[in-house]
Amino acid sequence: MTKDKSVHLENCPCPLGCKDGDEIVLVGHDRLYGLAGEFQVVRCLGCGLMRTNPRPTPETIGFYYPEDYGPFRGTRVNLSTSDKTLPRWKQIVRKLFRFNTRLLPNMKVGRLLEVGCASGAFIYKMASLGWDVEGIELSAGAANAARALGLNVHIGSVETFSRPARSYDLIVGWMVLEHLHDPVGVLKKLASWADTEGWLVLSMPNANSLEFRLFKEKWYALQLPTHLYHFTPQTIRMVLERAGWKVERLFHQRVLYNLIASLGYQFEDSRFLSPLAKPLISFPENSGYWNYILYPVAYLLSTVGQTGRMTLWARKADD
Repeated sequence: MTKDKSVHLENCPCPLGCKDGDEIVLVGHDRLYGLAGEFQVVRCLGCGLMRTNPRPTPETIGFYYPEDYGPFRGTRVNLSTSDKTLPRWKQIVRKLFRFNTRLLPNMKVGRLLEVGCASGAFIYKMASLGWDVEGIELSAGAANAARALGLNVHIGSVETFSRPARSYDLIVGWMVLEHLHDPVGVLKKLASWADTEGWLVLSMPNANSLEFRLFKEKWYALQLPTHLYHFTPQTIRMVLERAGWKVERLFHQRVLYNLIASLGYQFEDSRFLSPLAKPLISFPENSGYWNYILYPVAYLLSTVGQTGRMTLWARKADD
């Protein structure tokens, strides 16, 4: 298994404590930036949870997060964030097209924590709606950009964050959990910070999707080795339950980001189709009106649970 000399690998057991062994699902590399290293995804024979193993250690995985890593830079904040400022026709379109990407429970305004808030686009909008917001962000550059907007953002991780003085009514993490070395431990800590009636809202890739089975190591959402876990609806429920949460709702997002970008990876290796690869790979960041054009297909795939991303709502389980 090749890797950069500055990266150290570690073996990780199943976080659910299974002792049944693993099977290799696939072997791949970093397609996002083309950085050195070859990594395997294994599936636990006990619970079915897939993980990257061996994986870069917490101390050295930063090699695979360069300064221009998408989530660090791709969160331009629109200072006119309220839907009320949009033209009437755009408000109607937004109501008609429900992509389920950042879907929130119907709840009163309260205290909100975003884990992995980048430069603060989401919490900035929520603050404009009256929420008392905080964020946690590993990237100092992204966190400082959020702070420049007047947002209360802590540089670091959940593991290094002190227990808050008051509990949170809502904790969110958009495409974050799959990056964590210890998802169960982090989720347990978040449960201790949440109000008794509080909500946890997460989004993540769906490794039980048709696109994962079609593209395998060329699946855009695989993103080795920064994605350390590859969840399915079944395995994320087990992980959350182990951490003291109960999934209340699970939504399959009505977008085709991963599918289109995966075609780009497929074309990248083709002699004749390679010129088409780059625009397809950048589709998740530049989808724009294509989301609306492709909505009927995404809607149909979501109804059978086969789109590549999912959003879930969870609450603390009864003791």
